Amino acid sequence: MIEAVFWDFGGVFTGSPFHLDDYARSLGTTNGRLLEHVFGRYEADGDHPWHRLERGEGTLAEALEAADKSCRADGIEGFTSEGFFKAMSGTSSEERRDMAVAKVRELGEAGIRQAIITNNAKEFGEMWRQLIPVDELFEAVIDSSAVGMRKPDPRIYQLALERMDVSRAESSVFLDDFAPNVDAARDLGMHGVLVGDDIALALAELDRILADSTA
Repeated sequence: MIEAVFWDFGGVFTGSPFHLDDYARSLGTTNGRLLEHVFGRYEADGDHPWHRLERGEGTLAEALEAADKSCRADGIEGFTSEGFFKAMSGTSSEERRDMAVAKVRELGEAGIRQAIITNNAKEFGEMWRQLIPVDELFEAVIDSSAVGMRKPDPRIYQLALERMDVSRAESSVFLDDFAPNVDAARDLGMHGVLVGDDIALALAELDRILADSTA
């Protein structure tokens, strides 16, 4: 029986920040190269400015300045925070958000407990919480910048399980748009669902896992 469902925020309730191909092309580079300059190797958990930002150890201004310097050192001109965040917002849609929120409400009405596990910056806190009624929908929010850990560090998943008093990792599901984050959850025994461009497919997979758990 599934006791709890854990949701990523960015890339699930919004578009994915990992698919900025048009913006990358406008800078004369590839999506992969751009993301590495901004986020570092996202599956790692090191001293990159964006990793420090998401652990609450650095500021957004520092991370963006480092991204700009890294781009210019690689011959990529024209990177701006405004352009980058505009490109990120362009991957979102109200339909995607509405579908995800509707599923959260449906599961809540069915008695399934739910929480968010998000890699985020302190500076984004007020903004992203205004996009959906977070406190109404979720029992807990495990925000990397508040707890000092970021996905895919297994400790952040373990903390989430403890906060939601889940008896076994196998009794939970985690949805995220970044494959290494999903893999880390699966390594702990959690059911993992990778969210792609078509969120309906991920929600269908979630429904299948829930159905199988009660069979």
